[in-house]
Amino acid sequence: MTENGSGSIGRRGLIASGAATALTLGTVTFAHAAPGDGGPGGTHPGRPGRPDETRVVHGTLPPGSPDFVYLPVEVPYGVRELAVSYAYEKANVPPGTQNNALDIGIFDERRTALGGAGFRGWSGGARTAFFIRADDATPGYLRGPVRAGTWHIALGPYTVAPHGLPYTVTITLKYGEAGTVPAPVYPPPRAKGRGRAWYRGDCHLHSVHSDGGRTPAEIAALARAAGLDFINTSEHNTTSGHRAWQGLWGDDLLIMTGEEITTRNGHVLALGTEPGRFIDWRYRARDNRFGHFARQVRAAGGLVVPAHPHATCVGCNWKFGFGDADAVEVWNGTYTPDDEVSLAEWDNSLALSARSGRPWLPAMGNSDAHRDPDRIGGPQTVVLADDLTTRAIQAGLRAGRSYVAESAALSLSFTVSGGHGQHAGIGERLRAAPDEPVTARLEVTGAPGCTASFVTDQGTLHTTTLATSPATTTWETTPAYATYIRAEVRHPATTPGLPGPLAAFTNPVFLGG
Repeated sequence: MTENGSGSIGRRGLIASGAATALTLGTVTFAHAAPGDGGPGGTHPGRPGRPDETRVVHGTLPPGSPDFVYLPVEVPYGVRELAVSYAYEKANVPPGTQNNALDIGIFDERRTALGGAGFRGWSGGARTAFFIRADDATPGYLRGPVRAGTWHIALGPYTVAPHGLPYTVTITLKYGEAGTVPAPVYPPPRAKGRGRAWYRGDCHLHSVHSDGGRTPAEIAALARAAGLDFINTSEHNTTSGHRAWQGLWGDDLLIMTGEEITTRNGHVLALGTEPGRFIDWRYRARDNRFGHFARQVRAAGGLVVPAHPHATCVGCNWKFGFGDADAVEVWNGTYTPDDEVSLAEWDNSLALSARSGRPWLPAMGNSDAHRDPDRIGGPQTVVLADDLTTRAIQAGLRAGRSYVAESAALSLSFTVSGGHGQHAGIGERLRAAPDEPVTARLEVTGAPGCTASFVTDQGTLHTTTLATSPATTTWETTPAYATYIRAEVRHPATTPGLPGPLAAFTNPVFLGG
C-alpha cells in the first residue's frame, strides 16, 4: 500500500483546532476481525494462528509542510502488539540550508485532540522504530493494550529541504492475547534529607526514554557521584520514563518527575509534575495556547521553567514570553555565549521588576546532559529548602532561594546586612532606608583564581580576585544606589574584552522597603 503525502492521493487536507496546523493523510487499513471478536475499542482473546500483517506507506512532504502530519491506521480487534518503523531521505543541500529532519510519535484510538487522552508516545528523531503492547513498550512510548479503532501515527517534519522530504512508514500488527498491563511504580515525593538545608540538584536530564544515551540507572549513579541530592526527569514530550526509576531512589536521592515540553518555539521544563501526567507540546506562540498548558503544568503540581531561552538550535529560541513562568533556566550545560545572553536578559528583567513592582523571575541552571561527555550536575542549582521533598524543593526554587554552581566542589554563602542588625539571604529583601549603608558579604569555597563580583541594576560595581579557598569579599552600598545585589563567580577571561565563563552565580537580594 502506498500513499503520496505530497500530492492529492490520500490527503484529507489541513485541519486546525487552536493549535499548530496539521495534515491528515489517507487511512491505512488491515484485515478486520470477524464479528463478535470484541466490542468497540476492545480486544479479542487472540488468534495465535493469525499471521502478522504489515503495511508500508510511502510519501513526500513538501517545503512548508504543517508541523504535524497524521497517518491514520485502522487497528482491528485482537491485536497484541503494534510495531512501527520509518525512514526518510536526506538531500544534497547548499551550505546554510536546513536538511530534512522528521520526528515520529503515535496516538491511540482516543484520537489526537490537543491535550487529550490519546497520547501513547513520542521519540522525536531519536529512534527509527518502536512497538507498543500491554506489558511493554519502546522507551518513549506508553505500554498498554492495543485497542481496536483508528490510531494516528504522528509525523513531525521538523525541517524540510527545498526538494521535499521523502519518507517510508512501515506498520506491523501482531495478533494474540492482549496481556496484562503492569502497575507502574513511581518515585516517592520525599527523601530523608537534612531538614532545612541547602540541597543540590539537576533538573534537566535526558535518558534513553527520549534522545539521551544513558539508562536511568546510569543517571542515578552519576547524580550521586556528582554530589546531587535531587534530580528531575525531563524527557522530550513523553512521560514514559516516570516509571523507569524503580529501585534507583533512596534516602540520599530525591527523583522528581517532569517533562521537557519541546515546542517549535522553545522548550520548557515541567518540573516536578505528578507521575504519569503528560503535557502537550503541539502549538506555537502564534496559537496563543501556552498559558493554557502552563496552567496544566501547575495543576499537575509542577513548575514552569523555560529552558535555554537563547539556544541556537532550530525551534529552541524562546518565543512565548516569561509572564507564565515560575523560573528560567539561565545556564544550560557548558557555559556558552547563548548562556551569557540569557544571563543578561534575566538581569534586565530584575531591574524591570524592581521598577514596576511586579514579581521577579528566579534563575536556575541545569546540565541538559544526554550522554558522555555531558556532565550530570554541570551546572547544578543549590536551593535552600525546608526538607528534601518535591514540594519543598519547588518552594525554594519558586522563591529564588538558590544559586547555581558548576559543580559540588564550589559553594557560596551570600548575605546582605543593614546597620540595625537586619539581614537578608538569597531571594529575600533587606528592609532598609534609602540612605542606610548596607553590606554585601560573599564567601566562596572551591574557586581559587576566579573573580567574584557584585552585580546591581547599574551593572557590575565591585570585583575582586579570589586568591584562596575559602575566600570572603564584602562591599558596601545603599538602597538608593542599588535596587538589588547579586553575586557572580567567573573563571579568568579567555577572550580579551569579554567576561570569563561563569563558575557560579546567585539569585538577587533586593534592597529597600
